Amino acid sequence: IIILYLFVKYYYLLNINCINYRNIVFKGDKMKMNLVLELQDVPGQLLSVLEPISTLGTNLVTVIHQRDFKNERGMIPVQITIEGERGNLKQVIEKLKEMNITILELDGVVVKEKLSTILIGHVIDTDIKDTMDKINALEGVSVVGLDVKLEEELESSAMIIVESDAGKKAIVLNKIQDIADDKGLLVVNEV
Repeated sequence: IIILYLFVKYYYLLNINCINYRNIVFKGDKMKMNLVLELQDVPGQLLSVLEPISTLGTNLVTVIHQRDFKNERGMIPVQITIEGERGNLKQVIEKLKEMNITILELDGVVVKEKLSTILIGHVIDTDIKDTMDKINALEGVSVVGLDVKLEEELESSAMIIVESDAGKKAIVLNKIQDIADDKGLLVVNEV
């Protein structure tokens, strides 16, 4: 009886944690959804993201918008919580994707990952466009930033910022290493 009691108690607690984590509201088909978006720091960007939320029949519950936390490209992570029918929430996600808004997290699950890597050597001479094209050829991966540093010497360096679907970091880093090996470049990856 004690074992059964402990099992029921912990099973109940685990389910409550799961419910709180997912923020599911058991009222018909309504639920809450937490999103972390990446927005440009320009006037009207946040407003444009909020427009489909209201027009597609969902409610805005919270917005956390902190301009002090810009990433290396000047983008701002914005956390929002929305509430509505499942179908309406799916429509909002689809609309945000159509608007090319990057969704970094969806209900605590990382959707997109970013990584930065530096290539050192004859980056320009070995065709930087070719390097970017080879990285972009990976499914679910795109180069979203490039910063080239030219010195008076022949060698140069480039910081490449790559955005990929979750779980592809190792594939991206391996591809970059392969490209660098082929072109005689040194790679410095983020830790």
